[in-house]
Amino acid sequence: MTTDVRPLPGEGATVKTTEPSEENRVLIASQWQLMWWKFRKHKLALISGVIVILIYTVALFAEFLAPFSTELYRTDYTYAPPQPLNLFETTADGRRFNPYVNGYKVEIDQVALRRTFVVDDETKHYVGFLVEGAPYKLLGLFETNIHLIGPRNPADPMYLLGADRLGRDLLSRLIYGTRISMSIGLVGVALSFVLGILLGGLSGYYGGAIDNFIQRVIEFIRSLPTIPLWMGLAAALPADWSPIRTYFAITVILSFIGWTGLARVVRGRFLSLRTEDFVTAARLDGSGELRIIVKHMAPSFTSHIIASLTLAIPGIILAETALSFLGLGLRPPVVSWGVLLQDAQNVRAVATAPWLLIPGLAVVVTVLALNFLGDGLRDAADPYR
Repeated sequence: MTTDVRPLPGEGATVKTTEPSEENRVLIASQWQLMWWKFRKHKLALISGVIVILIYTVALFAEFLAPFSTELYRTDYTYAPPQPLNLFETTADGRRFNPYVNGYKVEIDQVALRRTFVVDDETKHYVGFLVEGAPYKLLGLFETNIHLIGPRNPADPMYLLGADRLGRDLLSRLIYGTRISMSIGLVGVALSFVLGILLGGLSGYYGGAIDNFIQRVIEFIRSLPTIPLWMGLAAALPADWSPIRTYFAITVILSFIGWTGLARVVRGRFLSLRTEDFVTAARLDGSGELRIIVKHMAPSFTSHIIASLTLAIPGIILAETALSFLGLGLRPPVVSWGVLLQDAQNVRAVATAPWLLIPGLAVVVTVLALNFLGDGLRDAADPYR
């Protein structure tokens, strides 16, 4: 403890103020404070957390951030290559901030006898920020047509990440796909969370026949080959379903597969907690079984559940991407990263337009960031280790 002696204003008396030392701060800190102090020491997890927040921000404001609509196509720019964005223009008066992209010129490949686009350094299409474009509802509430970036002349081409086989802007479709792929991970994990906590809690709390039945169900589901099971369930969906119904059906399918791991963890913790003194005290106090599970037992390992859920989201995202890539998940006009990767199934298309693999890079970055964030949360969940 450090002591600071200061005179009172206008008096000769003094008062002693004490500040807790580092050791005492740890002793009086709450569980969440200890978790935060340990988590912020995990630099990779902190960086990953920032990346995850940025990705979900992109998903939330997709309409504002995307330059164009997902269905706006221009067949005269099929497989147009990416255009570098130049922020400064060199003129006779010097360099000044005036964003632009270079135009295209068409060349004929004499070997393959096909049309190819080449960036024309002599042509400039000027780009603006907060420009008017396709109308949309921001957050589903406010009607507007302002986009973060776009060509000042709507007729000018602007493909910062290139175009697909129909001349649609890959950047805009990638941004819109972020919303679907990231939200299906959250919704799927939320459903898995409910099933895992409920069934795992019942299994560990009651034991006996209920425990045996739930564990046999878990073992049966985990023994099935994952990809054939996904494919079978997804193929059973009617082809005439709307994109929204298909989205929720795929989410339910992925949740039905993903709850077993969390249920096993919850069961093990409940088996060890059900004989603890605080559970016995709550039972003697007249608390119902549901209240004991929800109010007393589950919060005792909330930090571990948070870490488990963070690590489960990448699995849901990868599953949706795999199903959509195989044509058994989400289908156009829904835009997700897996749907975008369908254009990269053809080796010839990839050789012609390698930028079609950019959605796969987005999947890799997101999954790595979520895994590193989950590792940091898992370490922080045990701050005394």
